[in-house]
Amino acid sequence: MHKSCVRLGKLPYVAAFWAALGLGAALFPFETAEAVSEKEAGKMQPVQPETPASTPFKNAETLKGAILSGRDGALRIVDGDTLAIGAVKIRLHGIDAPEMSQSCSDMRGEAWDCGAWSKAVLERLAVGAIACVEKDRDRYGRSVAVCYGAKGDLNAEMVRVGAAYAYVKYSRDYIADEEAARAGGHGLWRAGSQSPSEYRAETRTALAPQVPPSNCAIKGNISGSGKLYHMPGGRWYEGTRINEASGERWFCSEDEARAAGWRKAKG
Repeated sequence: MHKSCVRLGKLPYVAAFWAALGLGAALFPFETAEAVSEKEAGKMQPVQPETPASTPFKNAETLKGAILSGRDGALRIVDGDTLAIGAVKIRLHGIDAPEMSQSCSDMRGEAWDCGAWSKAVLERLAVGAIACVEKDRDRYGRSVAVCYGAKGDLNAEMVRVGAAYAYVKYSRDYIADEEAARAGGHGLWRAGSQSPSEYRAETRTALAPQVPPSNCAIKGNISGSGKLYHMPGGRWYEGTRINEASGERWFCSEDEARAAGWRKAKG
């Protein structure tokens, strides 16, 4: 993980605060957040939904045009910022949660499954009737919505307890909730974590194959060892990526590479 990609939270947290909040044992293991995994998630006690007299939502206006769990299909949690009601897949507006494959660092610098943990938190918040009010559609065709439950705005609550970040690229609605979570050292803010957007960008870069121009497949790399060119089939060829913005380049022949000042890599 690159240090520049790490978002640092406030390390200490006060157990009494979680008790007052009423979510401590239900959402987070008492010791550290990294204890959450598929195995540990099963040990956590579920949050008991509130049972208001009429509706869990603030007012009838909220329900206009909303997608309702139960009426429109069963609720399913996909990850920390995505759910589905029936056949409708819903991306929670204005927040960004760790990817399911993403790991974070705890206060001891050890890795823990923060993506699975974030999903577990949403599962325990999204109890009872859920109404999602669509605000937009994303490029994948998903509904982008604010979802409400017994505890109000689920999007805000995920950020407030430190299980997701405010997605300021698309909305500024939850900045205050993130600032409060960071100040209190809640959830992801207890230690260091890479933002989900940076994690996705690194994953795409790592997986996307580089296609050489025409038949010029020799990689001219610049490293601490100087200018080295790598031949197809060489030991370091597959792991070497060409960044033309930094002066690296492709060569069509070894003669061309040597003439440009590059020398052949060993192995």
